[in-house]
Amino acid sequence: MRLLILALIAAITPVWAAKNLEIYFVDVEGGQATVIVGPSGESMVVDTGWLGYGGRDADRIRAVAKAAKLKKIDYVLVTHYHLDHVGGAFALSERIPVGTFIDHGPNNETGKSAGEMSEVYAKASQNSQKRTVKPGDTIPMKGVDITIVQANGEHLAQALPGAGQPNPACAASEKKAVDPTENARSTGFVLKYGGFRFVDLGDLTWNKELDLACPANLLGKVDVYLTTHHGLDQSNAPAIVHALHPTVAIMNNGAKKGGSPSAWKVIRSSPGLEDIWQLHFAMAGGKETNAPDTFIANLDQQCEGKYIKLTVEPSGAYTVYNSRNKYQKTYHAGS
Repeated sequence: MRLLILALIAAITPVWAAKNLEIYFVDVEGGQATVIVGPSGESMVVDTGWLGYGGRDADRIRAVAKAAKLKKIDYVLVTHYHLDHVGGAFALSERIPVGTFIDHGPNNETGKSAGEMSEVYAKASQNSQKRTVKPGDTIPMKGVDITIVQANGEHLAQALPGAGQPNPACAASEKKAVDPTENARSTGFVLKYGGFRFVDLGDLTWNKELDLACPANLLGKVDVYLTTHHGLDQSNAPAIVHALHPTVAIMNNGAKKGGSPSAWKVIRSSPGLEDIWQLHFAMAGGKETNAPDTFIANLDQQCEGKYIKLTVEPSGAYTVYNSRNKYQKTYHAGS
């Protein structure tokens, strides 16, 4: 009888139940390309890097996908229609099949560059399904919970479960000039796997960050924070960064883009933060406002495009790995 019960449990237990979540932060020289592989094997790429450069960024994403043993990408989430986020979409679609493209709706910008980005996205998604999301929507990747918290300039109407506490840091937070660009319309999400939580807000700018954090923190605390807008000081308002209370921050900056010294200091001073990991050494910061070399994937401006990998175990333990020097460090969710 005991063997029969164990056999029945095995039959109804998902095969991915004990597998890890993997997140790869691909170096696209100051844009974004994040490859998420769920415990079920389903995948999502968040943004596709730059247009041009001989398809460099699409090649780097494909190389990571190959390392993750992916034969297709289930979802590509385009946070917004800027050159360094949607530019590589068509080149990527030529290299690996994409099931569904996810966006916030049409491009809100006009002009030559905006038109080019809209064309790139239309070509990339012409043979795939398309879905437009709004705050509160979820992305149906098996084994993980992914909730859209910001899209097309709108934010969550209600706090996420366990969040919603008043944020005392709001009293000292002043708003900046209104940002009319696609950055302020970025699609952002919180991913949850067991007790582990990760946030990616694209290039969301200062005022829209405050909408999520003030007067109450709608997102709650996270374990890993992908620094918003590549670590630029147009974003990363202290009121949201400190309210998120991350243990680890990962900065998808380039050598000459992102990693602003003032934003780096805000992130470094966040209560509970243990480490900042960076895709590049930020040349504007010098040694004082960069992580130690051990935690940086690419030290030189001319680089090989090394990546950072995050592996989350079902237990809540998560390990960050630097592909340049093979250094890794393990943390624990909720610490």
